[in-house]
Amino acid sequence: MTEQRGTRRVVVTGLSILDPLGGDTEAVMARTLRGESSIRLHAQEDDVLGLRTPAVFFDPIDFEARLGKAVCRVTDPFARLALLAANEAWEAAGLGEREPAPDPRAGVHWGTALGGINTFENGYRAFWKEDRRRLSPMSVVMGMNNAAAAQIGMRFGLGGQASTYSVACSSAAIAIGEGYRLIRNGEMDHMVVGGSDLPLALGVLRAWDAMHMLAPGDEESAAHACRPFHVDRSGLVLAEGAACLILEDRDSAECRGAPILAELAGYGASNDASHVVRPNRDGQVRAMASALVEAGLDAKRVGYVNAHGTATTEGDATEVDAIRRVFGDELAERLPVSATKAVHGHAMGATGAIEAAITVMSLERGILPPTAGLDQPDTACAGVDHIRGEAREKPGIEAALSNSFAFGGSNAVLAFTRDGQ
Repeated sequence: MTEQRGTRRVVVTGLSILDPLGGDTEAVMARTLRGESSIRLHAQEDDVLGLRTPAVFFDPIDFEARLGKAVCRVTDPFARLALLAANEAWEAAGLGEREPAPDPRAGVHWGTALGGINTFENGYRAFWKEDRRRLSPMSVVMGMNNAAAAQIGMRFGLGGQASTYSVACSSAAIAIGEGYRLIRNGEMDHMVVGGSDLPLALGVLRAWDAMHMLAPGDEESAAHACRPFHVDRSGLVLAEGAACLILEDRDSAECRGAPILAELAGYGASNDASHVVRPNRDGQVRAMASALVEAGLDAKRVGYVNAHGTATTEGDATEVDAIRRVFGDELAERLPVSATKAVHGHAMGATGAIEAAITVMSLERGILPPTAGLDQPDTACAGVDHIRGEAREKPGIEAALSNSFAFGGSNAVLAFTRDGQ
């Protein structure tokens, strides 16, 4: 018999973050806590205009060795990254081998801003530049945005709802939040949620460069190009990335003795409905406030905010203003805030999952990551307790928010509580 709608508790039992520099999730977290940047100078070999920009990117991955030739023939790298992240999170959750028949009570929600953009760009290049008249017959299934969710569903026998969210920078956070609601409302028992993106296709880079929103840098300064809340911040840093969380009904997780890392207690979403690129304080306030209400959290219990913090002039200041509105000036001044994009960059549709995973691990361990390189905060970003320099130990932390705000005005906030709180 299904429980009353909206009463189930949802927990995180496994997670993963893929590390562009070759390590595992623990390596990502260790570098994040040290404020050690993964940003390097990136250049496209076939860019005749010679654009060189700081970015976070993967060294070559032997996908065939890890996923098999059959899978690689029909997948874009964004779906391959999704499978690798899901494999790691599934194993961390102790879920074992998939059932022989699809499980109708388990599903997947995945976020991506650009999906198989690299497949399509390679196809355009082959057609127009290399004068190839015929493209791969797999181009459509490789390039479609729901390819990652489809592959994850097949890999683990997830016969329940499978949805893809493409909501710019909020994609993965919305995928996580909507997956949470399915479990909370009794429609699903398990959800594989997360996001993956590889936004360093030449056309994408050139489009961002045309907006004058990419942080500059050279070989020497690239690692510190992303500077959220800094007086000299100069733009965002694009990143390749993927992360995955396993969500479960708490009773089910406890019954099978699963590791419980944190509880996903609330989710707030809002639309600015004001401007396609300019952030709106009131829209962000609505999303944060909604997450707190759904979680039943008093603002005083929140001990950390993992900020969206992209290092854009207006975006960072607006987010701090929104935090102050939600928590009030007195609480906000004591509220630890950091933006981890300073080390892992902005992986577009995947970023919400990366930051959610970091937030969960911070809660679980009672240690909060710094905003790397924040030696001179902008006065326009004052009024919160910026975590600067070193990671901060906070063993008694009860709850935390993870913010994701996107072009188009789509805001998503995830409220996590430490297990047992």
